[in-house]
Amino acid sequence: MTGRPKRLVVLGAGTGGTLAANRIRKHYPVSDLVIDVVDQNNEHVYQPGLLFVPFGLADPEEIVRPRDRQLHSGINYHLSAIRSVDVDANTVLLDDESVLTYDVLLVATGSVLQPEETDGLLGEGWLDTVFTFYDMEGATALAKKLATFDSGRMVINIVDMPIKCPVAPLEFAFLADWYFTERGVRDDITITYITPLDGAFTKPTASATLASLLDEKNIELVTEFNTGEVDGSGRKLVGYDESEIPFDLAVVVPLHGGAAYVEDSPGLGDELGFIPTDNATLQSAVRPNIFVLGDAADVPASKAGSVTHFEGEVLVANIESFLDGQSLEATFDGHANCFIETGFSKALLIDFNYETEPLPGHYPGPIGLPLLKESRLNHLGKLMFQSFYWHGLLPGRDIPGIGTDMPTAGKHPTSV
Repeated sequence: MTGRPKRLVVLGAGTGGTLAANRIRKHYPVSDLVIDVVDQNNEHVYQPGLLFVPFGLADPEEIVRPRDRQLHSGINYHLSAIRSVDVDANTVLLDDESVLTYDVLLVATGSVLQPEETDGLLGEGWLDTVFTFYDMEGATALAKKLATFDSGRMVINIVDMPIKCPVAPLEFAFLADWYFTERGVRDDITITYITPLDGAFTKPTASATLASLLDEKNIELVTEFNTGEVDGSGRKLVGYDESEIPFDLAVVVPLHGGAAYVEDSPGLGDELGFIPTDNATLQSAVRPNIFVLGDAADVPASKAGSVTHFEGEVLVANIESFLDGQSLEATFDGHANCFIETGFSKALLIDFNYETEPLPGHYPGPIGLPLLKESRLNHLGKLMFQSFYWHGLLPGRDIPGIGTDMPTAGKHPTSV
């Protein structure tokens, strides 16, 4: 670069915004590129840890760190909510009235919970008979509730898709089975898993495996239930078709949408608040100088941390190409992998992309972690990931032997 420094503005200091800013900072001196990162709070939550909080398997204080301390030196951090983006003027208006100009904008504000969009969800019964574990308040309140829940029907209900970490509600069901078994009350508790999907999961191969696990653990599966109302005082879910499912305790995954400022930014997002994005390059369809990373994008990949990780390397390469006036060549294949806790210190691992279903075998190659199979090794892998997240992923370090594309070695074709 020559002349005045160019400016990169990153909206969101979560997983995607942090790792991308750190990677790009290493590539350009401050004299060539100014990087501004914006977020509305300074609490970076390791979101996979929220799953463990209700069962006493994670301490809330251990999964939260200051956002600004995860950013490399030479990155400017702005603690403010975002009011709007002007895609024509190349500016971002913050709630503190300051205006940031950009040459390149990276949208990484993720997806946000919208419980207010479901009738009754935040009404009488909220944090009493109705909970969520998708935020810290709900997860910690649910921990207290589960400790005294000895009998009755617990339902795990996904209101609608897409959601962050699509396997997390299944993991909650499996961990609940383990938790209640350890407490000696499992026989007195019915667990029901309720989804708007036509199966346990979005991918047929994995869905069949996971449905079988639910059955083995005596967890009832209810599919194609579209929640219209959560009646906390009456203790029932009401579908749009007026069907009802009673409960004593409801663990609900609320609707998700894009960040609120997107609606106030003409031309930036779709009706759900997500940003139209090229599936391969992660360049937005809005403007060439706007890129999108993680859950904020409308790409048909899971809204999961692993996707953000694999997207990150592609996106950074393409932002650097754009800044240097070169064509975008790096491509993302939709690669995602997910550890799925199944209880009793075991977990499954699935690995897939836009085109390929989760397959049995091993990851990342013929010798590696078992796929579509419960193992203690996968459970340990999930627990170990938290350390890598803070010390490897967020700082922008590469993982030897792990690339962005989904590996094919070690996988075996199958059919459902």
